[in-house]
Amino acid sequence: MAQHFLTGAELTPSELSSVLARAADLKANRAELAASRGKFAAKTVALIFERPSTRTRMSSEIAVHELGGHPMVLSGETMQLSRGESIKDTALVTSRFAHAIGIRTGSHATVETLAAEASIPVFNLLTEEHHPCQALADLLTLQERFGTLEGLRLAYVGDGNNVTASLMVLGALAGMTVAVATPDGYAPAPTAVELAESVATAGGAVELTGDAQQAAAEADAIYTDVWVSMGDADSEAKKSDLFAYQLNSALMSHAKPTAIALHCLPAHPDEEITADVLYGQQSAVFDQAENRLHVQKALLEHLLG
Repeated sequence: MAQHFLTGAELTPSELSSVLARAADLKANRAELAASRGKFAAKTVALIFERPSTRTRMSSEIAVHELGGHPMVLSGETMQLSRGESIKDTALVTSRFAHAIGIRTGSHATVETLAAEASIPVFNLLTEEHHPCQALADLLTLQERFGTLEGLRLAYVGDGNNVTASLMVLGALAGMTVAVATPDGYAPAPTAVELAESVATAGGAVELTGDAQQAAAEADAIYTDVWVSMGDADSEAKKSDLFAYQLNSALMSHAKPTAIALHCLPAHPDEEITADVLYGQQSAVFDQAENRLHVQKALLEHLLG
């Protein structure tokens, strides 16, 4: 039976540790790996994008290429999906051609249906509910900075969106405390909280609060994301609600002196994060972006063996 990666909860703690360790090795030996290019010889990975993408598309396409396979990039609007072909039929047909499917789409149910009907691995490149490949890169970044994940405190401030959900799930799985601070009405989905709590290992926990300073207190890292996510209406009211949750130097002062600032990008400087923090000495934001490539390669190796 094919192994999928839809929320991150599919991994065991040892598998998560193995994927991150392999990502670190792939990063350290990128030139040697690119020279050999034999890992995925004769393998094709279908990459379906129904939503705009920069880092996800580049990291996925380059990952397959550097492993020696063929990335088949497909736009939703140029596929028969745009004319009403079912996800089931898409899964059945693509399983006859490719060796794995990555998809970036809206409804999480689309990914679940694709995985249920496909006979090859399916991995989630973003849905409205989860963004697990991003969270893998975030954990690799934290592991690089602090040497370990177990016992770290990660504060997330802002809108409780798909990134928040994946940070909770994979952070709890890794033995971290993920403290999420959101205003009323913006808390992460209860189902995401329940999923994170169900996979939490010893030391892993999720904390929910309305107080950004409380979440940030003695944190090893503070994370934020855009206030208006892809597919959301650009609302001035929402920006106003979230303004007190801006990641700025004042908030960073509540974290440990060694704390880092994280953001999954794209960023809107001086909205959800101030420019001085985004580009400052404590920022690890662009390490996160680079690490998307290395975790993508490690994940593909894990799923395809």
